[in-house]
Amino acid sequence: MREKQEAIEIICPKCKYTSIIYSPKEDVPKCPDCKRQMVIRELLDEGKSY
Repeated sequence: MREKQEAIEIICPKCKYTSIIYSPKEDVPKCPDCKRQMVIRELLDEGKSY
């Protein structure tokens, strides 16, 4: 498991609400809208260029 703190994008599989958390500091929360468990969508550990 990774030791340092990293940004993770999470998404609700039902209503598609997205949020960013910092792991391992924060646990994956439940969706504030529909109360389902959110899942990891993408690890935001690399820079992106558009």
